[in-house]
Amino acid sequence: MALIAKKIKGTEDILPRDSFKWQFLEKVLSDEARVYGFSEIRTPVFEQTALFQRGVGEGTDVVQKEMYTFETKGGESLTLRPEGTAGAARALLEHGLYNDGLPIKAHYFTTCYRYEKPQAGRQREFHQFGMEVYGASDPIADAELICAASSIFDRLQLPNIRLEINSIGCPECRKNYHAALKEYFSQFTDTLCSTCMSRLEKNPMRILDCKSPICKEIAEGAPKITDFLCEECDNHFKKVQEYLNAAEIEFTVNPSIVRGLDYYTNTVFEFISDSIGAQSTVCGGGRYNGLIEELGGSPLPSLGFAIGLERLLMVIEAEGLEIPAPEKDMLYIAALGDKAQVKAFELVREVRETGLKAQFDIVGRGLKAQMKYANKIGAKFSMVLGDNEIENGKAMLKNMTSGEQTEVSINDAHIFIENLLSADLASEMN
Repeated sequence: MALIAKKIKGTEDILPRDSFKWQFLEKVLSDEARVYGFSEIRTPVFEQTALFQRGVGEGTDVVQKEMYTFETKGGESLTLRPEGTAGAARALLEHGLYNDGLPIKAHYFTTCYRYEKPQAGRQREFHQFGMEVYGASDPIADAELICAASSIFDRLQLPNIRLEINSIGCPECRKNYHAALKEYFSQFTDTLCSTCMSRLEKNPMRILDCKSPICKEIAEGAPKITDFLCEECDNHFKKVQEYLNAAEIEFTVNPSIVRGLDYYTNTVFEFISDSIGAQSTVCGGGRYNGLIEELGGSPLPSLGFAIGLERLLMVIEAEGLEIPAPEKDMLYIAALGDKAQVKAFELVREVRETGLKAQFDIVGRGLKAQMKYANKIGAKFSMVLGDNEIENGKAMLKNMTSGEQTEVSINDAHIFIENLLSADLASEMN
């Protein structure tokens, strides 16, 4: 019989044999967020379409080509979130979080959805970790956020991760810069790709981010945004660099870094790995001072970053780093007969209440199959219960690595657990 359904193109299943990798990453990321004073925020998987049209930008590829948008039975247009920032900003406004005192520091784990060609490290459903700061305009906030991202990669002991930064200025800076870009790129209207031709009028900065080899070559000779920064934006960018130097964080200024989302202003940055090929950006972020106002709130300086978890896992694997394997089961009890099954159920429950992992047979296997399963799951200890063990109140606890056996009492759960822990301690010492 054929399968009723298969996973949708652009999605992936995270299977039990791999889920521990994700749990490890989530623990590292949430621990680092906690150290920096960030609390978790969780927002809905879908929002009103207008939120992304205004927040992300109607002229962006995300809004024009990549969003999963649908109409409800009530005629409302909703969209699966293509990124995490707009939803977090909406929640801040709707619930008045700014009244709790500034700055607001929030982090999130989220699934995002974009209809684009599936590629390494970026499926149509993908996972992000993000950190957001609201209500901080000083460049020291930019530096602190970059430090937080950098410390994540340090904690993961990832080599060969480099930081590139830029400033894309404020709207006033970009007026003159856009004019200079239009003048420059207008010389190549017969060469630019069709997408960049449409960008030339709407947002010429986005041509700098085109993946076409021809457009990339043309863009190399384009004017640099850093030559068009107003005095305030230039000073802001210089201070960010000063703080990063004070923190001994190495970086390179890359004037070609731009953003595909309209809400970015001033500082933008990327952490890049050369170990995963073309899709090399592991973390991207920056400042977006106009976002909250664009969504209908009062001006509130904001900044943040997002890390693609699939891509981060790719870097870890490409660098040959091992993610700690999950803790093995402490005990497997093989039971023969109804009375033994009841006793195994009781003992396993007591062991689990101490926080230790324990299992017993729940599918009706024979003894040989049960012991084979104990080996398969890597249990540290095993124990066979049958009529004799139940009658005598004692059983043999077997160390599955050394084969050493120890007689233990099974009538008193507390004594049994003490014996189990003693056996484990002895095995660790050996």
